[in-house]
Amino acid sequence: MEAPGRNTNFSHEGSPDFTALSSSSMSIDKLFPALLECFGIILCGYIAGRANIITSTQAKGLGNFVSKFALPALLFKNMVLLDFGNVIWPFLWSILIAKVCVFAIVCVLTLIVSSPDSRYSKAGIFSIFATQSNDFALGYPIVEALYQSTYPEYLMYIYLVAPVSLMLLNPIGFGFCEIQKWKNQGNHQQSKLRIVGVIVFQVLKNPIVFMVVIGIIAHFVLHQTIPPILAEFVDGLANSFGGAALFYLGLTMVGQLGKLTRSTIVTLILLTTAKLLLMPLICKDMVDLLDNSNTSALNHSSLSNYAFLYGVFPTAPSVAIYAVYYNIELEVVTSGMVISTFLSAPIMYVSAWLLSIPWTDPQHLMNSLQNVSFNISIVSLVALVWTIVVMFLSKKFKRLPHMFTINLFLAQFLTCIGMIVWNFVVKEDNFIGQVLTFTLLSTSLYSTYIWPGMLSIPTTNCIILPNVHHHIACVLGNIQLFSKSKNIQCFTICVLLPPAGQCENKCESTDCLLLKVEELQQIADRQVARHLLLCLLLTVSLLANLSSCLWLLLNSLPGRLYLELQFFCAVTNFGQGLLSFALFGLDKHLIILPFKKRLHKLWYGKKQQEQPQTDLPEDVRMTCLQFTKYHKDQCCQDIVKKRRCGRRTMVDCFLGCELVEWLQQVGLAQDPGEAALYGTRLQQGGVLQHINQEYDFQDSPLYYVFIA
Repeated sequence: MEAPGRNTNFSHEGSPDFTALSSSSMSIDKLFPALLECFGIILCGYIAGRANIITSTQAKGLGNFVSKFALPALLFKNMVLLDFGNVIWPFLWSILIAKVCVFAIVCVLTLIVSSPDSRYSKAGIFSIFATQSNDFALGYPIVEALYQSTYPEYLMYIYLVAPVSLMLLNPIGFGFCEIQKWKNQGNHQQSKLRIVGVIVFQVLKNPIVFMVVIGIIAHFVLHQTIPPILAEFVDGLANSFGGAALFYLGLTMVGQLGKLTRSTIVTLILLTTAKLLLMPLICKDMVDLLDNSNTSALNHSSLSNYAFLYGVFPTAPSVAIYAVYYNIELEVVTSGMVISTFLSAPIMYVSAWLLSIPWTDPQHLMNSLQNVSFNISIVSLVALVWTIVVMFLSKKFKRLPHMFTINLFLAQFLTCIGMIVWNFVVKEDNFIGQVLTFTLLSTSLYSTYIWPGMLSIPTTNCIILPNVHHHIACVLGNIQLFSKSKNIQCFTICVLLPPAGQCENKCESTDCLLLKVEELQQIADRQVARHLLLCLLLTVSLLANLSSCLWLLLNSLPGRLYLELQFFCAVTNFGQGLLSFALFGLDKHLIILPFKKRLHKLWYGKKQQEQPQTDLPEDVRMTCLQFTKYHKDQCCQDIVKKRRCGRRTMVDCFLGCELVEWLQQVGLAQDPGEAALYGTRLQQGGVLQHINQEYDFQDSPLYYVFIA
């Protein structure tokens, strides 16, 4: 971190007069609406998947439509209409070389550090991850917003660059995966020629590759025109791609961050760095190096900037399909896809904004940097106050690893306070005040990078010793629960409880032990995946700050990209509270579930179970009838158990997650989403309910009973 307000020479060595070029090369005012549109549709897809409006099995149908019909039609249309005469070919060669360089770097490093039993497969899938971008669903709308009014020909480059990965680099990655499969067989039944044939066949049968080839042929045969009899049909499919692809991207993100583990953190850091930092820098450098024939300084600079923005496009969702097919590092690929998608948005916006402003007085730029830091600190401060209050109200601050997390939040809080105070102190001639404020700011900021390292220790323990912690929590929980019961003084009375009666339909105990177990489980939720993601993102931010220091140390004239890096560091340094709020501010048990419960009561009424059976929707009625007639008895035998809910009472109950697993085992649901939806219908139809009617049906360790 540099001292706020420090003057730095940001002149761009050997560059044209950017003041004269100004912002005519891109329309930055249209970028934010485009980002809002894209990520708004992604959010809608995520909500639909999270709420089980569309299950993962149903989402596969939408994915097949997007990848096998809409996108091939879009590519065919643009290949036919493409004007190759206006293409600046050095730009395409630059992107090709940049992708090949990143592919080779990731591949070689993976081959060096990976174990022999998975070396080649990881090299193949990681290299594809780092080079295949989400060009059409997310990249095209952003390029259109930026360049439609200034350089509309840039839009066609998307269709020319995308086949580089599909037809050249991806087959190489598939080859590594096939080699690993061949080596793991042991007997080496497949010949090398057969492996090559399998790879070629996989590439040719891909509808995207096939339609690109057909489109190029049709381009010359049809003389850049689509026959009217086909035009409307192709347009109908092509125009359906944009919204459907973004919505499907949101669906694929559901539940992916929960797959983060300790072993994936370092891999994710390296892959994210290669995709979002290394790729754009190499793309820009290659254009600057190879595009020497371009006589227009404005067009050359614009192409160079466009190459940088193209490199920031996140990883395409299709890489996850490859990981599933070869059963390789699915957790890394899916989690990395989510992280790269949401990290790319601020990087693209800041990049486009900085590349569009005139290259003016350095003091003006530093004032802009100061204002950005001040504004984001205010927003981050509000988010941190909310997050800290939630942490205390949920009582998680008393347990590991949240005990370390609350200290991180306090350090982030002091960082925002220091930045806000510095904005006023720096304008005054108060040396002591400036020294004290800068000390507070620097100390608290660097503390935010020390606490994640300390936080990783208890988080790792939670991963390595989950069973030990679970059993200890269960024992302590039982001791605590029974010690609070009347006439029970210690845990060993727990064994000699008097004969228990049976609760009917729901727990009738006034002091239900099972409800207290649920409460303890909620408080003891360690949120390991969220902590891992927090450490990962803060590590990426730390690397950006380190790069900023090294860049200035090694280059006396850092240039425009250094300024962009400074703005990115300012956003990540003083906007950490937004990240903390996103991960921990909306506590599931304290905020989300009570909100859903209240909304459900307002919508359906408090006594939905008393609703006449004739008024139920047809799908709910048929589901309940099918289950009670054919499956309820077997389900009761398999998952329903007697559990003590009071000193003198017991209840026949089961966990929601147990029913979800059982429904999948017997074939009534194909995935957890469908199973949770099935359970919700059973609750709506009055077949089951929560033991105290506190919650709707959920795929979680909550206790439910079947209603007689």
